[in-house]
Amino acid sequence: MRRLVLLLLFTILFACDTDNRNEVLVLGLIQGKHLTEPEFSTEVLREMIRDIDPDIILAEIPPDRFAKAMTSYAETGIVNEYRVAQFPEYVDVIIPLTKEMDFTLIPTSAWTEEMANDRLTKMRAIRDDANREYEWRKYGLAKYIADSIKEASGRQYDPYWINSPAYDDASEIALRVYNELFNEELGPGGWDNINKAHYENIEKALKEYTNQGKRIVITYGAGHKGWFLRKLRERDDIKLISLGEAISLDSQD
Repeated sequence: MRRLVLLLLFTILFACDTDNRNEVLVLGLIQGKHLTEPEFSTEVLREMIRDIDPDIILAEIPPDRFAKAMTSYAETGIVNEYRVAQFPEYVDVIIPLTKEMDFTLIPTSAWTEEMANDRLTKMRAIRDDANREYEWRKYGLAKYIADSIKEASGRQYDPYWINSPAYDDASEIALRVYNELFNEELGPGGWDNINKAHYENIEKALKEYTNQGKRIVITYGAGHKGWFLRKLRERDDIKLISLGEAISLDSQD
């Protein structure tokens, strides 16, 4: 009986010490500015992905565009799916890295072309409506404050600054106002609405790989990062890690 009790205690303790939760990093990117900002260039991002060494990347690519993008790259070495081709982080870095690294690339963006066009049309109409000048000025002021804080940091395009809580706090100044004023009116393309849709796709992927001890990197425009992190902090089945934790000090140097 005593041996059985000890065996049960050992089993419980061993189970408690085993942590197979996936590590999850939300990596905020700067999209077109990867081509113009040396601090966070495509070359910098490429080395960063190599150092992070992910098992899975959940990408800001619409699932309905993914197969065509990957097929065109496999056949020609060029991503000619025009929606995906707008993102240098994918066409110049992450998709090419699938040839040399062993990670699974999963598309999770909820954006559609129709949603993007509808949002653009509605935002232009709001901007040009004289009766809504106050709303537009309020949003413009919030955006100016957020951008000024980022610029004043002196590290505006430093990837470690972009992937910091301070950056998220600055971004939230503008995004909160944008969401309060326009989310409902913009429909599926509103800020809360589109992030909820993105996160549903992200959540499906996280569920599929639950407790497999993998390193999962979520790659989206940096503005989305704060929204995603608030949701991910509600989970106890993952280990959220920062960019600094994902990359060794030697790699940073």
